[in-house]
Amino acid sequence: MATEIEPQPTEQAVPEQTEPSRGDRIKAAFAVQRKHAAARTKAWLNGDDLDPVTVIQLATERKEKRHADKLSAQQRIVGEAHGRLAHAKLQAREGEAPANLSHLAGRVAAEESKLASLQATPVLPPTDREIANARHSKRAGRAAILAGGGLGTMPVLSTAIEMTAHGQPLVLAALGTAAGYSWYLVSRPFAAGQPAPAPTMETQPLATPIDMTKPEASPMVPMVRMFDAPPPPALTVDQLDTALRAIGEVRGDETIQILAVPQREQDGNTTVVFDLPPRTTVAELKKKLPKLAGALGRDVSMVDVEKAGTEARASLWLTDRDPFEDTRPSPLLAKPTQLDAWKDGVPVAWNKRGITIRLAINNQSYVIAGMTRSGKGVGASNLVVGAAFDPRINLRIVAGKNNGEWDPYAKAGVASTYFKPSPQRLLALLKALLADKDRRERDLGKLGKSKLVGPVIEQIGGIEVLVIDEVATYTRPGKPLRDEILEALIELSAVAAGAGILLVLITQYPEVKVIPQALAMNCGARWAMRVENADQSNAILGAGQAGAGRDASKFDPPRPGFGWLVNPFAGVTDLARSFDLDEDERGEITMLLEKAAKIRQGAGRLAGQWDDPIEKHLLNSTGLSSAAGGPKRDGVPGRNVLNHTPEQRMQMDACRGALKAMAELERDVAQLEEMADIIGGGMTSTRLGELLRAAGAGGVTKVVIEGRGRVNGYQQGDVADALSLLEGS
Repeated sequence: MATEIEPQPTEQAVPEQTEPSRGDRIKAAFAVQRKHAAARTKAWLNGDDLDPVTVIQLATERKEKRHADKLSAQQRIVGEAHGRLAHAKLQAREGEAPANLSHLAGRVAAEESKLASLQATPVLPPTDREIANARHSKRAGRAAILAGGGLGTMPVLSTAIEMTAHGQPLVLAALGTAAGYSWYLVSRPFAAGQPAPAPTMETQPLATPIDMTKPEASPMVPMVRMFDAPPPPALTVDQLDTALRAIGEVRGDETIQILAVPQREQDGNTTVVFDLPPRTTVAELKKKLPKLAGALGRDVSMVDVEKAGTEARASLWLTDRDPFEDTRPSPLLAKPTQLDAWKDGVPVAWNKRGITIRLAINNQSYVIAGMTRSGKGVGASNLVVGAAFDPRINLRIVAGKNNGEWDPYAKAGVASTYFKPSPQRLLALLKALLADKDRRERDLGKLGKSKLVGPVIEQIGGIEVLVIDEVATYTRPGKPLRDEILEALIELSAVAAGAGILLVLITQYPEVKVIPQALAMNCGARWAMRVENADQSNAILGAGQAGAGRDASKFDPPRPGFGWLVNPFAGVTDLARSFDLDEDERGEITMLLEKAAKIRQGAGRLAGQWDDPIEKHLLNSTGLSSAAGGPKRDGVPGRNVLNHTPEQRMQMDACRGALKAMAELERDVAQLEEMADIIGGGMTSTRLGELLRAAGAGGVTKVVIEGRGRVNGYQQGDVADALSLLEGS
């Protein structure tokens, strides 16, 4: 039987695969690289690498630069205005009398006002629109770089290194350039969201060749960070949210929107800007500041909240150390130079953030109050000593006690008026200031001004600052002339500020009976140091302030010179501590006043150097002078020693000569003839007798001289009393 053999399928021939040519491999690799480069370039142009924090920082920098440019431009305008005014004054002195002098002075005042407004205006965090504009501007700038450094340019021109706000490399983009290390950086494998590389001087290309057809084998280029990472924030967003919920400012599903992330600053403080839920406001948050501080684990002095543009946008600042724990010396001790108290103010204290607070002597009266040993005297001294460094300010100081606290102002000659407790003299001084107000208003009218402005301060006689220490000495119920004194004080506070007459009222009894509402409401600057209760705190700061969290009875711990300061010039009420200024142990007030006296002497404004209408009024109404504290400069008024007539000076010389003659004769009595001979200089007994009688020593009386018996002559005591009266003792 034959066996049938099935045919086996024949094996088909497999075509032999050919190895791609080197050119094909290069083309394929370059196609892949171009895709990666295009994707990376697109992401870069779109700003995918710009996180919100970077954009906010960029917008903040641009806003600060615009503000600085405005300040610089306004400073140039003020300088030019001063130059034109100075030129006009020079022409006036040379007899040309330019017609636009008053106009130029007004222009200077207006430009200075604009500059002061700019300087006082804080740079607020950027708005949402400004942040969006910053991002758009960044993207537009990148597009311009690409347009200017496109294909075909030199490699060095086709590489753009962008800088962050801190000056560190952020992105290196080689946009459509020739081969090289830059091309490698942009053509590496790219995934959406992957940050672009940031090569530094330490970054080196790899020495070994890389097969770009195998991107998975491409090693990462080693990078070196060229900046120090900031320390971790003192406050996280979660901690802030928890604290706000603990005090009821954020509830349920409500959230806060962080605009500037919490970031520790160089001084160790932390600031964060955020939007509150629409239901609440920054003003409401401020009322809960003590509770917020507690929720954040800090004292109220370590936390600060400010409105950052809108009613619901808050800027929160906090620190880890009590900023008021240590004392600080007055800046004047390091730099005792002349001040412009009207425009720049005088340094009196520092706030939570360590910034010096300068109070202007400008259209505002002051109340400084606090219980015994609260430091109100040191706070007042900072203000008054600072005012002494502006020679245009006439200081009138009325003490509330008979000690020597205010004597240094008289001894240095910077106090135009100074006397110790005297209700009668205070009332006379208030009437003199009211009369001078009328004179000042007439002079301002002639100058075409409705109120005092900087350029005309000297033309109307300077700025009058009346300091009344322990005002309760004069205004508490039952005190002599209380009603008349209060009436005059209220009138001055209401209508005299525009004429350049200001009050500084100091008291340890902050009560409505001592400083009535009609008086307190006209004192725009108020400083409440430690008091006994909320009612006293409200009497200083205003009704309802204690309920809003500003209660000067709750300082814990209390510190001398520490209190709530209403600063109308900055438009804020904040905690502040006065600079340390000591007289009893270190003599700092005397030292500063001696330097201020030199400045005033050079300007011709020491007591007695200028024609003082207020002291003239006091002399006419009381017969006694309190210029520079009176004859002995101790606050006791006396005869007008600074403005003796020629006849009075001759009478004093005659008395001194007679006393000197008795001393030479070694007797307490003498005759006219022998005294005239000793005085000499053509003095006769007749003339000497006339001068002694005019001086108040009386005529000759019977005196006993050994060897002569009873003769006509003068006793030493009568002549000495006459001289003392003339000298004002």
